[in-house]
Amino acid sequence: MHAARAAALFVLTTGLVVGCGGGPATGDVSGTISFEGAPVDDGDITFIPADGKGPTAGGVIAGGKYEVKKVPVGMAKVRISGVKVTGKKKMYDDPKADWVVTSENYLPAKYTDGTALEYDVQKGPQTKDFPLTK
Repeated sequence: MHAARAAALFVLTTGLVVGCGGGPATGDVSGTISFEGAPVDDGDITFIPADGKGPTAGGVIAGGKYEVKKVPVGMAKVRISGVKVTGKKKMYDDPKADWVVTSENYLPAKYTDGTALEYDVQKGPQTKDFPLTK
């Protein structure tokens, strides 16, 4: 009887230890992003599982560089947008309203819709540069 209880306890605790592994494997991806040879100074990057299953991961692009932590391992579609300031305007139609900066994405739609870029994310830290062109 003690052997049966010990075996059951072993199976139960082994299952708990295996189940607490922290979820799916991830990688930390960093690198540079440029468009037509110039750094993308401001924008964002998102890694989307190619099979549509699992979480996405993303981060900001600043000064042509990015770093995204905990990207799920596997093939991912990559969505990148680059933002440029286009001017400023009143927040609303009132002389006392604050001014706000206006901006727009300047990268081609093929990069912002996630259809042109893919990357096979591996476990652990890795570097991937994206030199974008028209």
